[in-house]
Amino acid sequence: MADDKDPKSLSDAEIVEEADRLYNEHQPLELHAFLIQYKDSRNEEVLWRLCRAIRDVAQMNITKAERKKELTYEAFEYAKRCLEINDKNFASHKWYAICISEVGDYEETKKKVANAYIIRDHFQKAIDINPKDATCYHLMGLWCFTFADMAWYQRKIAAVVFGSPPTSTYQEALDNFKKAEEISPGFYSKNLLMLGTTYLKMGNKEDAITFLTKAKEYDVKKDEDKEVVKKASGHLKGLGVTV
Repeated sequence: MADDKDPKSLSDAEIVEEADRLYNEHQPLELHAFLIQYKDSRNEEVLWRLCRAIRDVAQMNITKAERKKELTYEAFEYAKRCLEINDKNFASHKWYAICISEVGDYEETKKKVANAYIIRDHFQKAIDINPKDATCYHLMGLWCFTFADMAWYQRKIAAVVFGSPPTSTYQEALDNFKKAEEISPGFYSKNLLMLGTTYLKMGNKEDAITFLTKAKEYDVKKDEDKEVVKKASGHLKGLGVTV
């Protein structure tokens, strides 16, 4: 974007182009500052990118806990607008599901579990609309893993809320993580970590080590990657692998 160009004069296509440039250059603070100027946009392509930018700032290590909470709820408000504007866009469903899931981190377990079907359904709608988006399969894999790995007391609460609570298996989680990797190999450090973690839960040490090693050796570009490398290294040490 030309330095002397008035941000208010940019078309939606130009806003998206500049946002994607900043995102690909891993400049989360600059991206957030740029996109927040267009918070009143009625274009879902602009708004879901704003959701993503807000989330990325929330996930940064320098972001204080209270500010992270504020940003998480703020992102959800924009995600709701995306869905209202265009529910035929896979990204609207994808970011609605992501944001309602992350808001759940600040809600009581009962409400968090109550949103589980909503989250799953929106991820599925996103996949149905765009079956080539690796991130959607990764997120569906996380949903499956969460319920396959749910603690007994959470299952009790879920049973009270639903009678028939959400369920899944490690195999279903694995299938989604593998599909994501098939579509876009190495696209996301956390997908490699979750492949390794899921194989570990299933007792497949050999494949677990393979993917945990890939996660540990991932080219770090943001704070989330640092956390992934740290977790992967911890798992490998637990398996007796020298790191």
